[in-house]
Amino acid sequence: MYTSLAATSETLRQLLLDSMTTDVGPSGLATFFTGTTTVSLETPQEMVAAGRQGLSVWLYRIARDEFRLNEPPSVRTLPGGATELVPPPLPVRLHYLLTPLAPGIPDTEQRILGRALQLFHTHPVVAGALLRAEFAGTDAEIHIHLEALNIEEITRVWEALEGSYQLAVSYEVTLANIDSGADPLTAPLVESVRSDEAVIVGSES
Repeated sequence: MYTSLAATSETLRQLLLDSMTTDVGPSGLATFFTGTTTVSLETPQEMVAAGRQGLSVWLYRIARDEFRLNEPPSVRTLPGGATELVPPPLPVRLHYLLTPLAPGIPDTEQRILGRALQLFHTHPVVAGALLRAEFAGTDAEIHIHLEALNIEEITRVWEALEGSYQLAVSYEVTLANIDSGADPLTAPLVESVRSDEAVIVGSES
């Protein structure tokens, strides 16, 4: 489905928001995540400009997944016994920048980011009831892992944002397949077999 990018982002956003708002206790984040404090898919600058704080989950890069690029088409059986070949989807890898935003409260920013790190360490694969949007009720699996970006790579990201460097981490997410728009190829059902036909392999000299 072409909506898999949006479905992946919404699944991650809601998962993070639920984690923050259920973090109760004296040092929990639940009391902080109220009102304009939220988890957003906006860039950090967009959140600040809108007067929001919390956690920015910004999809900043999409790359083709070369390891799954040559997957074969899938075979689907149609009513009546015929089959069709469904073109393979375009496999992509998504890169998200997670930036905590609590201006003037560095301790809170570190707790927000620590909660996010704990969540994705506990759930490196998101599936089943945790899926949202178009993925809800499907057998999709979202695989998440922390990226080890060096200072040059992370600096380039902030330069693209035209903002000063802030505490942030990057995650790579795989699964988001973009379905092909090509029509499936239908193979007719074999109705009979000719047993009297054979392959000519040539004559002996």
